[in-house]
Amino acid sequence: MTSSTSGQSPAPGGDSGFGGFDAQEMVIVHRAFRREIRLLGEMIAAVAPGDVKRSAVLAEHFADVHTGLVNHHQGEDELLWPPMLTRVGLEREVVQRMEAQHERIVETLAVVDALVTRWAPTADAETRDRLVAALEEHRTVLVAHLDDEEAHLLPLAERFLTAKEWASLGEHFVLSTPKSKLLKFFGMVMEEADERDRAILLGGMPAPARLVWRVLGPPLYARTLRRVRATA
Repeated sequence: MTSSTSGQSPAPGGDSGFGGFDAQEMVIVHRAFRREIRLLGEMIAAVAPGDVKRSAVLAEHFADVHTGLVNHHQGEDELLWPPMLTRVGLEREVVQRMEAQHERIVETLAVVDALVTRWAPTADAETRDRLVAALEEHRTVLVAHLDDEEAHLLPLAERFLTAKEWASLGEHFVLSTPKSKLLKFFGMVMEEADERDRAILLGGMPAPARLVWRVLGPPLYARTLRRVRATA
């Protein structure tokens, strides 16, 4: 179908330079955000009133997840949506829907952030329960967005972005994230990765970064899991 009948530019292909990457990478990242927000709600709900040691651990973990999600979405806002809006024709509504969903996610995340700040120093039951409810509302909004993005946006990205443009998203995340947290984030993403997922993730890393992960990453992330999830 041509632009004369659909209002959309022909799909890039051939020697256009578009495509040439696997958007499955983003699905793997999304899996980590889905899991961590769900587990945060469950773990916070289980904190006994007054257990400020445990509330401090979970508040710190939430801050890290918050940072990761914000950096991930800012990368999309700044680097993916602008070029796509100029190329996708009538399907620009999909991109615009992603932008609106990001705004709603920011709103729900701000509510959670404020309640975490209030709850962490006291671990009181009333604020805990309000926080758990706010996390569930945030999770509902976030999961709906991630599902929509994977079903409708990622196929467009593979048609209308170059491999370099796609790679800029990961580069933005690395540059925007404190270096001390990068191994934790990669561990979060790798936690449920299967063999294909691991090949995609590790294949996109420079050799020195792969070596650092293989030597330092697994034991560091194992310690993180024991602390955050309170396992033996």
